[in-house]
Amino acid sequence: MTSGLLLIGYVAAAVVALLSVWLLVRHTQERRWRRRVWVAPAYGHWPEATPPPAAARRYQLALIGDTGAVATTGPDSVLRLLQEWQQAAGEASATVLLGDNVYPTGIPPQSAPGRPDAERRLLTQLQSFESYAGQVIFLSGNHDWNKGRPNGLEYVLRQQQLVHEHLPAAHFLPANGLPGPVTLQLAPGILLVVLNTQWWVQQGQRPSATAGGRPFQDLLQILRANQHQQIIVAGHHPLYSNAIHGGKFTARQHMFPLTTVHKKAYLPLPLIGSLLPVYRKLVGAAEDMAHPRYRHLRRRLLRVLHQFPNLIYAAGHDHNLQYFQRQGSHYLVSGAGSKTAFVQHGGRAAFVHEHKGFFVLEFYQNAEVWLRVLEPGTPPGTDVFRWQLIRPGRAAAPAPAGSQAASEFRGA
Repeated sequence: MTSGLLLIGYVAAAVVALLSVWLLVRHTQERRWRRRVWVAPAYGHWPEATPPPAAARRYQLALIGDTGAVATTGPDSVLRLLQEWQQAAGEASATVLLGDNVYPTGIPPQSAPGRPDAERRLLTQLQSFESYAGQVIFLSGNHDWNKGRPNGLEYVLRQQQLVHEHLPAAHFLPANGLPGPVTLQLAPGILLVVLNTQWWVQQGQRPSATAGGRPFQDLLQILRANQHQQIIVAGHHPLYSNAIHGGKFTARQHMFPLTTVHKKAYLPLPLIGSLLPVYRKLVGAAEDMAHPRYRHLRRRLLRVLHQFPNLIYAAGHDHNLQYFQRQGSHYLVSGAGSKTAFVQHGGRAAFVHEHKGFFVLEFYQNAEVWLRVLEPGTPPGTDVFRWQLIRPGRAAAPAPAGSQAASEFRGA
């Protein structure tokens, strides 16, 4: 019996030693490439790719998520960059905020201790858009819904009300916590389709889809009816990700797993600490791709989206910048509006960067669509990354009268 216990002890010690060596090697590798721009080899020639002249550009769209922790006591670098872009882009543009607009829990009740700070974070953003000539579209994310708690609907409705009070021209989509999809005609031939992805993973009270509404079937019908247009689908939750919500963790998070909850929680838990990342990769917290509700949402959405080439799906949620090209369409993660977090290189990604910033889509007269990455601290006129998403072709025609996209909104 003693020899058996000794054998178990040796095996356990060997496992701990191997895991420690792996974590050390992985940590050393991560230190070399973390926070550096990574571009897949197939996209390595991107600096040579040149978009058409600015005079041929007909519309621009900024996609920025997770802005809920912007600076409120001084200038915010991302908001300042966004304002500079908005001033240059002018009326022929729009800005989509991809959710998690107020950290940590959205807009609490008036009497709650965190209400003044939460309101200040939202008003700082709204004030920065007051002189913007383009359209502003707000989506909601899990933090806006009180981090997905059962009373989250109350929180998001308060945020919607504040947005409409302080920036009446802004859109808050889908309205009233509904699942969507809803449509917004940005310009002739350019259609935005908005989904409330939090609706599918939300606990507790959530509004029912409108009478007869079938969100996935409605999305399929919208996409079929608008194949003559260039379509951007927006939701808070990404469908591809090389970051924490996609099950990717750093070596440090294996050793200090509580840092995934609080950045300063450096309690070493070797071996045991790896259980949390493994759990979140295989089973998932409510906000992770592995969670059953999120997994169901992702599977159903991709089943629809994969039927239509040249779609662009934009999300936030993970605090970094990522671009994937899959099944002939383009998937963006633009959740670096106020925070940054680890993103793993490689895999299916074409581009990743752990840095604050946002994506911009540029639409041209010849139907080309270009992706650009804007980040604070980059010299003016210098791109971090750019890529031609849609090649030249027949320009999309305006939606015919009476079509689904002819009206501003399409119910769930």
